[in-house]
Amino acid sequence: MKPLIGIVVCGFMDNRQFVANPYIQSVRYSGGLPLILPLVRSDALLDQYVSLCSGFLFCGGGDITPLLFGQEPQNGNGQTSITVDLFQIRLMKRVLASRKPVLAICRGMQVLSVACGGTIWQDLSLAPGNTINHMQQSPSRSDVSHRIRTERGSLIRHCAGPALLVNSFHHQAVNTPGRGVSVTARASDGTIEAIEIADHPFAAGVQWHPECMYRASREMRALFQEFISRSRMI
Repeated sequence: MKPLIGIVVCGFMDNRQFVANPYIQSVRYSGGLPLILPLVRSDALLDQYVSLCSGFLFCGGGDITPLLFGQEPQNGNGQTSITVDLFQIRLMKRVLASRKPVLAICRGMQVLSVACGGTIWQDLSLAPGNTINHMQQSPSRSDVSHRIRTERGSLIRHCAGPALLVNSFHHQAVNTPGRGVSVTARASDGTIEAIEIADHPFAAGVQWHPECMYRASREMRALFQEFISRSRMI
């Protein structure tokens, strides 16, 4: 039987909750059964989400409200929704406590870190040193933008090897990883590109968008397939 994968909604648009299609199709083609999890304000329903699904996919989206990681808004901080933020952080904490597999992409990676007590750069212009352009301008979201290097022994190294080319659509990034969170990949400018929780069966976050590279990249397919395989064990 295919494992049921809860895909957490990306956010709101015109009073509609949405998930971009590549997330759904990447789960489907990797052997999972995708189920979209809408925003709810009920703790009881969040607990039911966790009980129902075998694995969880947290997607990209807007910026996170700075107050939720102990900061005031700074220059470069974009549009936020504290309603979406609180829903996703509360759900993430429950998922991590359940020890069920979770793959967190772009904003999802930042939610993972914040849920563990970490902080993020509200804009990469605030980070020290010279950063590369992490907001690529290309006609296809599957195009690669820059290289990253992975850490030995990490899940991402297992799936993708020591170095790989990724796409890039973000202006924020993890600054201080949360409790128990390890950095497992960086860009050439030092920007954190992947994180994991070492003592968790599968809790990984990536800053790029593997779902957009799924068809073109063997490494991205391997990442999703490993996630689904771990979910099948639940």
